Amino acid sequence: MKIALTGGSTGIGAEVAKKLTAKGHHVTAFDITEPAENVARWIKTDLNDSSSIEAALGQADAPYDALINNAGIPPREGLEAAILGVNFFGFRAFSEGFLDKLSEGASIVNVASRAGAQWRENLDEVKALLACSAEEVSGFIEAHEIEHVRAYNLSKEAVIAYTMSQTEALVARGLRMNSVSPAAVSTGILDDFKAAFGAKAANSIARAGRPGHPQEIADVIVYLASNESAWIKGQDIVIDGGMSAMGMSDALGLNG
Repeated sequence: MKIALTGGSTGIGAEVAKKLTAKGHHVTAFDITEPAENVARWIKTDLNDSSSIEAALGQADAPYDALINNAGIPPREGLEAAILGVNFFGFRAFSEGFLDKLSEGASIVNVASRAGAQWRENLDEVKALLACSAEEVSGFIEAHEIEHVRAYNLSKEAVIAYTMSQTEALVARGLRMNSVSPAAVSTGILDDFKAAFGAKAANSIARAGRPGHPQEIADVIVYLASNESAWIKGQDIVIDGGMSAMGMSDALGLNG
């Protein structure tokens, strides 16, 4: 298979590239940083720059059998515009520009986050973001008083909602899209999440016994990109070592 991967140089993306290459697949990485290994081709791409996205799409050699949207920015103070720009607007522009480069039956896998789990409760704000263009992001941040943690959560809420909303249109084109929502994962940006989510994150990790490993997230992504998961469409797969189930059990009083 020929697979496009955004954000393939570190963390989960690097593990995805490693697993795909080990299976004999051809991986093209679209990333601002060149991966050190496990990709057949690198196309420099800045998802926060529309001209870079356009140039990268122009260099992509179709057809591809899967697109894995993994690139993203963690919740860092002062980066609100970049977080929304890369995690949602850049993701959306790249994905929509890539559709004609996908073969019939191709899979699209979007990396969201457990931080996006409250998309239903925040649906009005999610819809407002979906209705925005990248050029309007500064005004959106100001109007909605978005700080860095909310920017991250909202970006991932929007990825989950967007994934679901595209299902019927993509099925009509012979394509499918799913998302995955990892919780805390032991990558180089884990400290960013611990700082952003504080005691809540620490408690969830303690109850689960440890953070996830990037290869565990990569296993699910690789499966969703493969033909073995062909009947899974429009789903958000939570990968969190039981953290969501524990929290839900608490809320519903199911813990005895």
